[in-house]
Amino acid sequence: MASLLHRLGKGRTCYTQFSRIGRSLASEATAMYGKPLQLPLQARWMSTPAGTVTGFDEMIKGTQRKFYLLGGKGGVGKTSCAASLAVKFANHGHPTIVVSTDPAHSLSDSFAQDLTGGTLVPVQGVDSPLFALELNPEKAKEEFRKSQKAGNDGVKDLMDGMGLGMLSDQVSDQSEEYSKFTRIVFDTAPTGHTLRLLSLPDFMDASIGKMLKLKEKLSSATSALKSMFGKNDGQKQQLTSNKLEKLREKMYKVRDLFRDSDSTEFIIVTIPTVMAVSESSRLHASLLKESIPVHRLVVNQLLPPLATDCKFCAMRRKDQARALDMIQKDPGLDKLRLVEAPLFDAEIRGVPALKFMGDTVWK
Repeated sequence: MASLLHRLGKGRTCYTQFSRIGRSLASEATAMYGKPLQLPLQARWMSTPAGTVTGFDEMIKGTQRKFYLLGGKGGVGKTSCAASLAVKFANHGHPTIVVSTDPAHSLSDSFAQDLTGGTLVPVQGVDSPLFALELNPEKAKEEFRKSQKAGNDGVKDLMDGMGLGMLSDQVSDQSEEYSKFTRIVFDTAPTGHTLRLLSLPDFMDASIGKMLKLKEKLSSATSALKSMFGKNDGQKQQLTSNKLEKLREKMYKVRDLFRDSDSTEFIIVTIPTVMAVSESSRLHASLLKESIPVHRLVVNQLLPPLATDCKFCAMRRKDQARALDMIQKDPGLDKLRLVEAPLFDAEIRGVPALKFMGDTVWK
């Protein structure tokens, strides 16, 4: 961190030649998609922090299934970071799924591929299987409310729509569809939505408990009335209660998974601005309150240190240095491993570009 602050404050020449890499990626994209990249991927002015190690070797160690949730303030580049991490996992031998739970999806744009529809879609151009999925939590919650009005429990549909159904299936290893995957990356919604998602298991546990109690009271009352008329649907009511109990057990498993430091890690993504760092600090505190493991902080869109600066660039670099100093002095964020991600001069879009970003950031 100190070396990064010094480079941003003092400024020094850091010209990096990427024309050869750009040509290589362009030819790779042509072979894969049948046409060249719309924008040639170059990074003429890019920060290249010396000695930055994100601990990627630790992240790929072992074949035990692991979950990585990337989240933070809106607009900080969570999707690009999540997609590039998923591509790198796949290229290091891990069958991987990357899931977007953000209602305003951009995962399809990041991979330059249609991932809508709520089902796993294979991503081409990686060494191991990589599948992507866009979920719609808001739609799932709306359907849950409708099912409640219609008299159905609708809990399983809500779980599936929020991504929790997939998590519970993987925890119990009951789904053949997910059993082969060893790395699951979540591109989460902006901070507020993500915190609601992470607290959902506790909320649903309480909700299912209330539903079970209500069903028990109603069933005892209706059974007494129906027995007077020779009717009894106690078996049907018991089946419904059993379903709710099973869903409740799944919620326990998902909640425990979120808090299991051996299999789950939340990675905070931010940009070097005072507002973004302040929100990241609050997010970190909330995650600690929920007992969710956090070990890394990605600082995205870092400006490069240059020998000569325009006035605008100098002011932006000064602002970034102030934000980085805030991280260093924050009693929570300063304990996280800093992952430095540069500002590229072209969009990171498509597998070749994501691979390039992954190799640059996840070291």
